Amino acid sequence: MIPVTEFRQFSEQQPAFRVLKPWWDVFTDYLSVAMLMIGVFGCTLQVMQDKIICLPKRVQPAQNHSSLSNVSQAVASTTPLPPPKPSPANPITVEMKGLKTDLDLQQYSFINQMCYERALHCSKIEHFISILGKCFDSPWTTRALSEVSGEDSEEKDNRKNNMNRSNTIQSGPEGSLVNSQSLKSIPEKFVVDKSTAGALDKKEGEQAKALFEKVKKFRLHVEEGDILYAMYVRQTVLKVIKFLIIIAYNSALVSKVQFTVDCNVDIQDMTGYKNFSCNHTMAHLFSKLSFCYLCFVSIYGLTCLYTLYWLFYRSLREYSFEYVRQETGIDDIPDVKNDFAFMLHMIDQYDPLYSKRFAVFLSEVSENKLKQLNLNNEWTPDKLRQKLQTNAHNRLELPLIMLSGLPDTVFEITELQSLKLEIIKNVMIPATIAQLDNLQELSLHQCSVKIHSAALSFLKENLKVLSVKFDDMRELPPWMYGLRNLEELYLVGSLSHDISRNVTLESLRDLKSLKILSIKSNVSKIPQAVVDVSSHLQKMCIHNDGTKLVMLNNLKKMTNLTELELVHCDLERIPHAVFSLLSLQELDLKENNLKSIEEIVSFQHLRKLTVLKLWHNSITYIPEHIKKLTSLERLSFSHNKIEVLPSHLFLCNKIRYLDLSYNDIRFIPPEIGVLQSLQYFSITCNKVESLPDELYFCKKLKTLKIGKNSLSVLSPKIGNLLFLSYLDVKETLQETLDSLHQTCHDFIRFRPQ
Repeated sequence: MIPVTEFRQFSEQQPAFRVLKPWWDVFTDYLSVAMLMIGVFGCTLQVMQDKIICLPKRVQPAQNHSSLSNVSQAVASTTPLPPPKPSPANPITVEMKGLKTDLDLQQYSFINQMCYERALHCSKIEHFISILGKCFDSPWTTRALSEVSGEDSEEKDNRKNNMNRSNTIQSGPEGSLVNSQSLKSIPEKFVVDKSTAGALDKKEGEQAKALFEKVKKFRLHVEEGDILYAMYVRQTVLKVIKFLIIIAYNSALVSKVQFTVDCNVDIQDMTGYKNFSCNHTMAHLFSKLSFCYLCFVSIYGLTCLYTLYWLFYRSLREYSFEYVRQETGIDDIPDVKNDFAFMLHMIDQYDPLYSKRFAVFLSEVSENKLKQLNLNNEWTPDKLRQKLQTNAHNRLELPLIMLSGLPDTVFEITELQSLKLEIIKNVMIPATIAQLDNLQELSLHQCSVKIHSAALSFLKENLKVLSVKFDDMRELPPWMYGLRNLEELYLVGSLSHDISRNVTLESLRDLKSLKILSIKSNVSKIPQAVVDVSSHLQKMCIHNDGTKLVMLNNLKKMTNLTELELVHCDLERIPHAVFSLLSLQELDLKENNLKSIEEIVSFQHLRKLTVLKLWHNSITYIPEHIKKLTSLERLSFSHNKIEVLPSHLFLCNKIRYLDLSYNDIRFIPPEIGVLQSLQYFSITCNKVESLPDELYFCKKLKTLKIGKNSLSVLSPKIGNLLFLSYLDVKETLQETLDSLHQTCHDFIRFRPQ
């Protein structure tokens, strides 16, 4: 007997792959089981029941006269026979009625066994049973073919998880899509309220997120080829071919199955008979089983033919979610191809609802909404408030770095004044930003940002400062050109000349309130768009990262400019256009290639110029014309190659800040005592050997930096500098430090190193 446990794999395979089995595959599986049961039943009958029953047979007298006489003689010696009746003129056979054979039970059993082995070996009934489990595909064969087709265990688990988890996490991604404009026509069962969406805890959200990643990887893998489709087609064709062969073979031979067969056994010396007529005890039942079996085979074959029709009636290598997009309103669900498309077609034959729900996990909108929900759960308002800090503009700032998105909980912090987003992709600024009444500053560093129309209206009215740092031109928000109340704009990123002129900065003219513009890039000339805002621009900074800045004549049009920074622009001379900026108050030409500054005499026309920074250049001397810049208050020549200080420099008697550090200066002229307003003086890292006593006439001096020089003695007159609060003598005057500290008492904050 075959134990019941042998059928266990039927039940184990069905739940795992039922979604990929169309109705005809399920039907043929049941047919296989039914045919196998018929075979098992037939085998059981043959093993457990008597096989055949045989009786002696009379043959024609003409043909078997000798044998018949032998039989008669043998029987006559034992039992007398009744007198024979007259035979007809042309007798064919001699019918025996009530003939006594005098055979006992053991002899009949012996005859039955002998005839079973000799006469029935070619019976087609047993042939049906022997080939029963080999003729057609079974679940085991189907499983083997699926393994050959390249469907590994991970893919099966992915597909199973996709289907099994769809109901569990449906409320997450579907509920998060409620506010999307593309879901206006979504059915009721795809829409959940916020309370339901909020019920998705952190663990479930992470599981759903992982599921999206699995779907992406699975799709990427299975769309590469069509091996599953090809193997399924070959499998179906093989089924049809086997069906046709077996039907043809058995249809031709089933008619030859006989209920009664003749048996000739040479056992006459044992039984007195040689010819026997035998009948199988289960012949009638086996004939019925054979008929049922052939019916099942026919149905099985017709089902396979229908499968072929389904495979070739339309292309199964492409699958469109158009009906899902129309019904749900999720417009970004992509169509799929190859094996992925084929499996979805198979799923549709089981239940189209699976594909409809599975499509949600192919939607980027759905994924983004789920990420947003997870983000809100992770970043609560209390956690965000712990990150608040005061920035350089003295505003309360919230920095968010390398998040997967912008948490909606940010807009619950109403005291927020500055929002800094760094390395955050696909940021969506919603209308709820209007809750931040105090927001004035927004920083976007390497972020791609989209904005709701209501949020844009809010920023147009309230935003004062915008900082954008970008690596890709697409990260520049196009909506920034409409911020009519924007006062400060900071741009950091690569801008070629053509882009800056034609695309990027073309619309700056609409920023009517812009006062400060800072561009840290690699432009070769000042964009025309900057000139368009020159009428109200007050400060402009260009940090050019070493790219040579030419054609600066446009500076003449910036008549209201008060601060100008041209940093690292590879300038060799002071631009003449600068001398036309009559409102200019501060000029910074840091990190250029200036060697000569003879043009400095033209600065005398800039009556308002108070700050001049010519630091980090290659200037070798200071011309005497500098004495004409009588309005200067801050002057920096640090990090140059100056060797001699002209006495005329100190005729600029309004100077409060003078930085001459990191040069080759050896001598400080005594005229420095004229600078009665001097508060900051630095000659760090020079070659000065002594300080003039006139330096101590600068009674307002607060900071004195004389470190890294060749000074050996410091005059006790330094005690006259009553306001001195910071003295740097690093790497110099080591022998006089103790006496210096005693002399200056507590008026000096002393920092020896």
